[in-house]
Amino acid sequence: MKLEDIRREYLKDGLDREMLNDNPIVQFEAWLEQAVAADLPDPTAMVVATVDPDGQPSQRIVLLKHLDEGGFVFFTNTESRKAQELAQNQKICLHFPWHPLERQVIVYGTAKPLSNLAVTQYFLSRPKESQIAAWTSAQSRPISSKQVLLEKFAQMKNKFSQGEIPLPSFWGGYCIEPHQIEFWQGGAHRLHDRFMYKKQDTGQWSIERLNP
Repeated sequence: MKLEDIRREYLKDGLDREMLNDNPIVQFEAWLEQAVAADLPDPTAMVVATVDPDGQPSQRIVLLKHLDEGGFVFFTNTESRKAQELAQNQKICLHFPWHPLERQVIVYGTAKPLSNLAVTQYFLSRPKESQIAAWTSAQSRPISSKQVLLEKFAQMKNKFSQGEIPLPSFWGGYCIEPHQIEFWQGGAHRLHDRFMYKKQDTGQWSIERLNP
């Protein structure tokens, strides 16, 4: 196998300015609906990129849990690597890789912590096992074995066997307020279509085509 020989053409669709909504959130919702309709695996999965104090970027995949004009919402352990990095630097980048549709969306923005009420409401909506898992995992920290994790999960399951499971003090969420959003559609001969929305001081969005 030669890595340099692995390639394909992108021929599914094209993207022109007149096809885009003036509002990138509306445009994103339309593309997300199409990704769901296409039965893509994990259509709400997004790569979240943060940067540590030394300038080292890190990435991980999380699920988009809410979207409105305010921004893109996800939840996480607030003692995790991503949360610790966001505490030092709120700049963040999201990437939605919808490969089967030959599309991707990149969101550049600022992460703002959600209110305790919003976090609690979402936490209580999660399956019970997911709530218990949140209590079980000291996210991003070393652990000696999978068995240790499973034993702790069993302990937490027994501890919270009755009644509602409370919100952990170390669990929260973020709303990513975007200032730039790029929509990418694959094109033949690597002549892809790329459009960048940029938020202006007036709150309106400008749109420009980028070279592929």
